Amino acid sequence: PQHVVLYPLVSKSLRNIAAGKDPLEGQRHCCSIAQLHEHYSLGYPDLDELQKNPQPLIFDIEVLKVEAPGSYQQDPWAMTDEEKLQAVPLIHKEGNELYRQGKVQEAAAKYYDAIACLKNLQMKEQPGSPDWIELDQKITPLLLNYCQCKLQCEEYYEVLDHCSSILNKYEDNVKAYFKRGKAHAAVWNVAEAQADFAKVLALDPSLRPVVSKELRSLEARLREKDAEDKVRFKGIFSQ
Repeated sequence: PQHVVLYPLVSKSLRNIAAGKDPLEGQRHCCSIAQLHEHYSLGYPDLDELQKNPQPLIFDIEVLKVEAPGSYQQDPWAMTDEEKLQAVPLIHKEGNELYRQGKVQEAAAKYYDAIACLKNLQMKEQPGSPDWIELDQKITPLLLNYCQCKLQCEEYYEVLDHCSSILNKYEDNVKAYFKRGKAHAAVWNVAEAQADFAKVLALDPSLRPVVSKELRSLEARLREKDAEDKVRFKGIFSQ
């Protein structure tokens, strides 16, 4: 019989990867035997059973696709630090191309992968150190691109969170103020949107035409909303 006592943990990691999760989710840094004793369940009945009763396995492998030499791209979690750094410009370029094609969700996923590579490297540096800052300055434009995708996907609160995190570090980032202003406007945070757009103009007066268009759009939506509210609540207070 083959020794398969470690296979359940390997299989759980592979299933996490297939689901887009961290392959080491739920594991801590200890030996494999300690992992087995620490976890009552791996989250999959078949793996729990195999863990209790190891037995010989036969693997049936199905070929899903054949890729041309040089076309395969590793997932970020599987890359070395150097591979992550080299991959970021390529992933960024792929994201830009997908965005130009109108494939916004796919572009967002690419930007996310590039950010994940840099974040992983940044975690190994002392916060505020020159290397940490250099990585952060590479993350910021990718995060702004990601926010642009999320604006188009109407995921406004995520945009608010990410842009605010950028502005907490870089108070003069015009693009972050502009995208956050658009997100505030979309969720009816009128005063906050106006404040962000005012900051955009203070930092870059040449953007006045673009900002004026956003403010006019916000005012038009407010008038429309007021009219709808009057119809909706008509007669409530006269009864």
